Amino acid sequence: MNETGTERYADLLHLPHHTSSRHPPMPRENRAAQFAPFAALTGHGDAVVETARLTQPRAALDEGVIAELDARIGQLRAQISTHPAAEITYFVPDHKKEGGAYVTVRGRICKIRDFEKQIVLEDGTIVPVEQVMDLHLL
Repeated sequence: MNETGTERYADLLHLPHHTSSRHPPMPRENRAAQFAPFAALTGHGDAVVETARLTQPRAALDEGVIAELDARIGQLRAQISTHPAAEITYFVPDHKKEGGAYVTVRGRICKIRDFEKQIVLEDGTIVPVEQVMDLHLL
């Protein structure tokens, strides 16, 4: 007797769907989650996103630009009691990969920490002096 699958189980095809008397039916959202793809490579998606994230190289400043920045920081230091307003562009190195990002902040300068080599704005922003790329008094 050579029956196909349909013929073999023909008597079961038209039986009513079984409903458990012990367990409530599973919500549709949970049933769908059973069929979600298995994440065999844990962290792979994060690694792909990190690799795709772009950073910028830090530009090297020539001696003339460094001298000009030093002069402007000297002006800030002379006016620090008046809390001068300034716009500072500085480089923030990336902690995970080579390069970083340029950030521009505007605000009033409340102090310059010579020992730590930092410029502190009234809003609490701390700018490392060695990372300053551009500085303008407003």
